Amino acid sequence: MNSSVTSEHPLSNAEVVSLTGRMLGAIFYYSPDKADVAPIIDLLSHDGWATEWPCGDIVDVQQVALLIRSGLESENRQTLDEAYQRLFIGPDALPAPPWGSVYLDHESVIFGDSTLALRRWQSTLGIEVQQQQREPEDHIGLLLMLAAWLAESRPEQITPLLAEHLLPWSGRFLTLLDEKAQHPFYQGIARLTRLTLDDWQRRYSPLVVGKELFF
Repeated sequence: MNSSVTSEHPLSNAEVVSLTGRMLGAIFYYSPDKADVAPIIDLLSHDGWATEWPCGDIVDVQQVALLIRSGLESENRQTLDEAYQRLFIGPDALPAPPWGSVYLDHESVIFGDSTLALRRWQSTLGIEVQQQQREPEDHIGLLLMLAAWLAESRPEQITPLLAEHLLPWSGRFLTLLDEKAQHPFYQGIARLTRLTLDDWQRRYSPLVVGKELFF
């Protein structure tokens, strides 16, 4: 985040999605010890960023910032990698699985029909997701970073991404993460992401597809 994120120089809708989607997506997709996310975690550990966050009511964001910062102090910081492992890797059952098809498929599996639908949609746009490992395309981190990429390259596709592939299930995921994170950093990230997605929804007014959730 930089000094351009101020009320004197408001960002466009696409710039907001690009900034916030890239940051939050990286936090969900990469473990805290990875270089890809280290600068973001360092930023969130300091005061001031909440007043520049372009999504959500400032009071709500500041409350979330306190929670996130407490998760990056002393003992909590020492358990951050362990919390990421428990929440997003395993080997035990994940309390808040980060893949859309777990919520949208009646058998709660990864690489379910909704994942394949997302893959087909990306293919029609000529999008090929580059990954470090074989990961379902509907991972929350990948989708947030995809939204950021679309904002920079294909902004007209943000609305269908939100309406069909992200918002139908992300609220349930974020509720579970908030309830079961057992770590203030990821609890705070869940709340910040909810504030951010609510803001995106207000900006783009997607007609969110109603889908039954199975998890």
